[in-house]
Amino acid sequence: GDTAGCTFCHTSPEERCSTCHQRHQFNPAVARKSEQCKTCHWGKDHRDWEAYDISIHGTVYQVNKWDPTQFDMSKKLADADYVGPTCQYCHMRGGHHNVQRLSTVYTSMGMSNADRGAPLWKEKRDTWVSVCGDCHSPRFARENLQAMDEACKDAGLKYTETFKVAENLMLDGMGEPMPKDLAPDWSGQH
Repeated sequence: GDTAGCTFCHTSPEERCSTCHQRHQFNPAVARKSEQCKTCHWGKDHRDWEAYDISIHGTVYQVNKWDPTQFDMSKKLADADYVGPTCQYCHMRGGHHNVQRLSTVYTSMGMSNADRGAPLWKEKRDTWVSVCGDCHSPRFARENLQAMDEACKDAGLKYTETFKVAENLMLDGMGEPMPKDLAPDWSGQH
């Protein structure tokens, strides 16, 4: 399952038009919908869709996506005036096709933090704040970026603590917390 989850997206060049535009329905209006990103960016290894979907932005999208006065997908992204952002609205700002250009610098599960002081991080963070600044104040955007930094630091600590507990259990011979012959519902059959 893990291999299939990775190879489904990563064995083909990410620059293919059909990745977002659908080979059999080459329609820019379809490619502007957040669900197109869900094709690859969801699941245990890429929780981007889940994070977006439960966010205030995702909720606004889900509630209003069928209303063309709120989300007119026929307009080019440069002309879009959505009631809330789609993935494409922020990551492909103005219709730019280089999604990585406007990505955040967080990586898998927040295990590497964005603010490491390097000029690249500062440039990406400033760009990110400017994207949020299309709808929010720069102060609001920076405060949220800082809150995400703190959440990633906390998650990193919890992640490390969890693995330390698991490692200690293994060292103590407790790798299998409930052997089959001790399980209350085990009947001795395999």
